[in-house]
Amino acid sequence: MANQNDQKILKLKEQIEEKKKLVSKSKKFSPVTNCSIELDGIRHNIQVLTKEQLIQMLIKLNAYATSAKDLGLLDEYNISGYKVTEWIEDLQAKLDYINRKNEEQKLKSMEAKLDRLLSDEKKVELEIDEIEELLK
Repeated sequence: MANQNDQKILKLKEQIEEKKKLVSKSKKFSPVTNCSIELDGIRHNIQVLTKEQLIQMLIKLNAYATSAKDLGLLDEYNISGYKVTEWIEDLQAKLDYINRKNEEQKLKSMEAKLDRLLSDEKKVELEIDEIEELLK
């Protein structure tokens, strides 16, 4: 029975490894703006905003952008020296970056749980296999 569980665990670990590769391949956060935006008289550094704060600001800026577009002013509408669309792009990119980091943490946590569930025999077998590979 332990052998069946070990096989399931190893299969799940492979799936986690594949997901980790996909997550790590996604692009890094490379802002277009200087990340320092002033809204309603308050300066914000988007590098340190929480996920909730990013979402709130994205919604607000999207509303502003929609309004500016309706008024035919989108190309002229700047906030803190950058176009509103550039801020939206950076906020979205930062939010995506945070989501990827959260996904990486979840995958690492699942992997650690699976490692603890492996039988002692399987752990020994994997260690021996690893040593064998190093000696080749």
